[in-house]
Amino acid sequence: MRKALDLTEGIFPMPVLMIATYNEDGSVDVMNAAWGTMQERGNVALNLTETHRTVQNIKRTKAFTVSIADASHAVEADYFGVVSGNKESRKFEKSGLTATKSDVVNAPIVNEFPICMECEFIEYQDNAYGCGVIGKVVRVTADERVMVGDKIDMSLVNAIAFDPYTHGYYRVSERVAEAFKDGLKLK
Repeated sequence: MRKALDLTEGIFPMPVLMIATYNEDGSVDVMNAAWGTMQERGNVALNLTETHRTVQNIKRTKAFTVSIADASHAVEADYFGVVSGNKESRKFEKSGLTATKSDVVNAPIVNEFPICMECEFIEYQDNAYGCGVIGKVVRVTADERVMVGDKIDMSLVNAIAFDPYTHGYYRVSERVAEAFKDGLKLK
């Protein structure tokens, strides 16, 4: 038997994405965004409103980075979601994390997060069904601690996912099947 629930942004898991930009004074701004995905190979879509300082920074600098949050930094990731850069100008400094300027886009890479997509701003969509920020991924980097050879090992990333039903974060780390292969057993 199924039970009807209140409407929510009920897709689980939702990514915990850290969107990083530079403020007008050159300081680092980071926000937590659960509403983001790959639009197509090489493009990222982030459902963000223009009221976010991060969106204003993206439009001004024409660049941003998207990092995957990990379990080791869940507190900092949540902090970036509950504190607004519009109200707290020293938000990144207070997190205790560090950043390095990207070599390919005008945006910071948060050193502590294991995977980072460096993006050029394409457009902002603000129609009734628009996604918000669209960006082109120009480079992906990963910390060597999550690599096996030249590939990312997601079990080492310890990525976290957001649960919109109970407002919790969950570790995403166990591989359970082989994509594009295991389903062929039913063919």
